[in-house]
Amino acid sequence: MPRSLRMVVSEESTAYHIISRTALDGLPFGDIEKETLVDIIRKFSAVYFVDILGYAIMGNHFHLLVMMHPEMAASGEEIRHRFGLLYGEKSRFPEGKMSHFRSKWCNLSEFIKEIKQTFSRYYNKRYDRKGTLWGERFKSVILERGEAVVNCLSYIDLNPVRAGIVKRPEDYRWSSIGHHVQTGNRDGFLSLDFGLVDFGVLDAEERFVRYREYMYHAGAIEKEGKANISQSILADEEAHGFKLNRGTLFRGRIRHFTESGVIGSRVFVDAMCRRFKEETPRKRARIPREFEGIGGLFVLKRVSQS
Repeated sequence: MPRSLRMVVSEESTAYHIISRTALDGLPFGDIEKETLVDIIRKFSAVYFVDILGYAIMGNHFHLLVMMHPEMAASGEEIRHRFGLLYGEKSRFPEGKMSHFRSKWCNLSEFIKEIKQTFSRYYNKRYDRKGTLWGERFKSVILERGEAVVNCLSYIDLNPVRAGIVKRPEDYRWSSIGHHVQTGNRDGFLSLDFGLVDFGVLDAEERFVRYREYMYHAGAIEKEGKANISQSILADEEAHGFKLNRGTLFRGRIRHFTESGVIGSRVFVDAMCRRFKEETPRKRARIPREFEGIGGLFVLKRVSQS
């Protein structure tokens, strides 16, 4: 039986909800696999003409909410730049293949295929296995901008709550809301749209607060066979106006205390950074990146994480 034609809009920027499941039994994706899949999505999102609105990497499947842009949005200059990101700045761009890259990097199926194939190679090598990793082809749903996007994004971010893994959506590391809170959206990986730009909410901070309000209310609704956000947690968020308070930030970034190289004041971290610059051999001269933490604390990532 022939596969049904995938519905794709190529003439304008379009939002899609992507779902893909593994063919393996159980929950084969652990912390390392989830982290690797996020890194792969981040890598290719910098090359393809796509905005990542949300994601959730679960134990046997992933959700991805993207805004795919049409070929008319891909200028020649930008294509050359992204070619350098993928193949190295010194790589010579093949001018005769400009139309090829423009078509490929604005194509939803190509984007997801690169992600899944790259992860499959990593997974099979890690576990010394061969064969299919993913189940049937990925599912994609076209979303109308605005309300449909907000609803879908909250559905994705609430996956770990509904599965009973965490009590608050931000506490799950491998999701878009977790990335926003735990890293401050490091490197601008995720879009700050939240589906609310179309409602005229132009301030990014206000969009984030409004989105959290919607997500928490949606997550508090009880669903048969699913976990939900407790009324006490909802009341706590309401008391803070759904803004990120010190407690939320501390919970979100507590992993820094076990995964970072240095934590302290800016002066202390800068001093350690200078010290290890002097002591680190040339072959390991990459300097870990520092970023602000909570209440004046700063962290410096380990050399191996840089």
